[in-house]
Amino acid sequence: MNLSYFISKRIRSTQAGSFSSTIHKVAVGSIAIGLAAAIVSFLIMHGFQTAVKERVYGFSNHLLITKFTMNNAVAEQPFDFNIDVYSHPEKYPFIKHVQEYSHKAGLIKTENEVLGIILKGVGRSFNQPAFQENMVEGKFITFPDSGYSHEIVLSRAIANKINAKVGDAVILHFFQNPPRYRKLKIVGIYETNLSDYFDSKVIIGDLRMVQQLNGWNENQAGGLEVLIDFKAFNSYQLRKDDFNNYWRAIEEHIINNPEEESKFLSTVSALWDYKFDFDEAALNRAQRDIGEPMDYDLNIETVRDKYIQVFEWLDLVKRQVRILLVIILTVVSVNMISVILILVMERIPMVGLLKAIGAQNKLVRSIFIYNGMSLIARGLLYGNAVGLGICFLQYQFHLIKLNAHDYYMSYVPVQWEWGTVIILNLIVFAVVSLVLLLPTRFIARVQPVQAIRFD
Repeated sequence: MNLSYFISKRIRSTQAGSFSSTIHKVAVGSIAIGLAAAIVSFLIMHGFQTAVKERVYGFSNHLLITKFTMNNAVAEQPFDFNIDVYSHPEKYPFIKHVQEYSHKAGLIKTENEVLGIILKGVGRSFNQPAFQENMVEGKFITFPDSGYSHEIVLSRAIANKINAKVGDAVILHFFQNPPRYRKLKIVGIYETNLSDYFDSKVIIGDLRMVQQLNGWNENQAGGLEVLIDFKAFNSYQLRKDDFNNYWRAIEEHIINNPEEESKFLSTVSALWDYKFDFDEAALNRAQRDIGEPMDYDLNIETVRDKYIQVFEWLDLVKRQVRILLVIILTVVSVNMISVILILVMERIPMVGLLKAIGAQNKLVRSIFIYNGMSLIARGLLYGNAVGLGICFLQYQFHLIKLNAHDYYMSYVPVQWEWGTVIILNLIVFAVVSLVLLLPTRFIARVQPVQAIRFD
């Protein structure tokens, strides 16, 4: 048996009820609390990102194809949507679904209320299963074989503002010359909690009604929405291409700015700022592959670009959680340094005795390193139990509620990412284990004669 490990084990077994036992509990508790906080923070962060992204993707999908225009009007310019990506999506293995749509501004009127809205016209190809999780009442509109549907789906926010419910009839007035109106029936209510983008203004209706109002033919629409299968992309290849593109951008910047004094420092700074986002890289790849063969008068953009504020907010949440992890590691590391120093000081006579009988500094240091790693292992065990337990309770029972208007959801979401949990355990174990080397260096300065007489 390893001598230093044997001595470390004997020390631990004789410390029950002593001051060292209390110090051990403090060390284990700090590691456990730190790891638990990191696990809860990261799993909640993943939950927020997944929930918000799914709501945005469920309403607008991943890529938007529209006719290029210089104005900022709500209504899009019409184009024949039977382009290659719509007629032959099988040519693109990463495409899951393609659907046509169009927007038209108007007013919704009941007996007592009037409200400005945007009608989103959709067709039979609309991905109803993906949108179904947003439905909170009623059903989706039914598309007749001929003519257009006189049914609409409202958001809960709009329904509350105009005091309407499923089954009520409303009148939609549209801004055009001459003005037109349509009497429609509410058959369903949806809720995404993304009030600033969807719930406060968007009503879903039949695209054929928009086509009739605008005088378009049946093959014209305002745009196409493309749903992407992220599993179809190779993560390694995306990382490689993304970094190569980033590196080329750095080189071009250096070439175009020869007046910079330190090209080395600017390169290092740019590389330090580099970050890889799988979803963003996949969307950019899909955007490029679909956009290259398209006509030049068509524009393709990612939903991240269209709703950039939402995704910037998600990036800010991610940055804050990473800062929290650094703070947790700093606190735990400082605490472990203090604990090991206390243990070393308490065992100064033992250190002096071991050195007096010929023990090397490496062996004595190993005793305290083994002791510290034992504390880390126990802290990780308890930390995982507490962190995963809290996440499980929140995942099952939604104990912590949120203001849906501010946070886009009514409770704190949890996304199980076991890879993240494993990485957090490895990071805490590695960082705190390396920190153990600092206080144990004090042992090299201990003189046997002085240590044996230490009181």
